[in-house]
This record gives sequence, C-alpha cells and structure tokens, in this order.
Amino acid sequence: VQLQASGGGLVESGDSLSLSCEASGRMFNRYAMGWFRQAPGKERECVAAINWNGGSPYYGSTVKGRFTMSRDNTNNMVYLQMDSLKPEDTAVYYCAADRGIFAQIPPTIPSKYEYWGQGTQVTVSS
Repeated sequence: VQLQASGGGLVESGDSLSLSCEASGRMFNRYAMGWFRQAPGKERECVAAINWNGGSPYYGSTVKGRFTMSRDNTNNMVYLQMDSLKPEDTAVYYCAADRGIFAQIPPTIPSKYEYWGQGTQVTVSS
C-alpha cells in the first residue's frame, strides 16, 4: 500500500481544513487507518483512527469533538476533517495503514502501522 496525503496549509485559529489520503493497492479496504501528527520536538501522536470498514472511531483527547475521520473504500480514500483549529494543532500530519487486516479496533500507536504517507504540513496561526 502506498499512501499520499494532501490538503495541508496555513490557516488562522478557528478555521477548518480537510486532509485527504489517497491509497494505492487492492488490499486497502482490509486495513485500519490512522491519522498521526508530529510537531517539532514532540513525539508522533495518533489524532484519529478507524477500522477497516470505517467503524470503531478513535479520537485523541485534544481533538475529540473537532476532528472527524472517514474513509471511502470504493475510491481508496481516507479523510480528516479538522474544525475549530488551534495553534497547538500545528504539526506535520501523516496517514498510515495498519500492519494487520480486518482489525475491529484500530491501533493508536505508531509501531502498529506498516505503511505511511509522506506527511502534509498544517500550520495554524493565532
């Protein structure tokens, strides 16, 4: 599976932004997917994850209620809708695909993910 993330940019506090992740490969619809972010000097953290058919959503405590993750298995796409953005959301955002297949509960730690996109920068100004 190859992943290509896009949609990042520079926005102001309170704005919205939508990230997309296009996947190649026939087995995409078998993998749980996650969105991670990494800010300078900080560890990579999971902001959202969903299982292979879009269920069992997970959201990090700092983004819950503001971010929404979805997937379109027909078109091999994953999305992250980010609303009410804050300066602390500034980071490089990565999409990732799980190591296993048909996981009901999506993993939330980076080491459980096999495939990674190249990252897209999100900068939120105050």
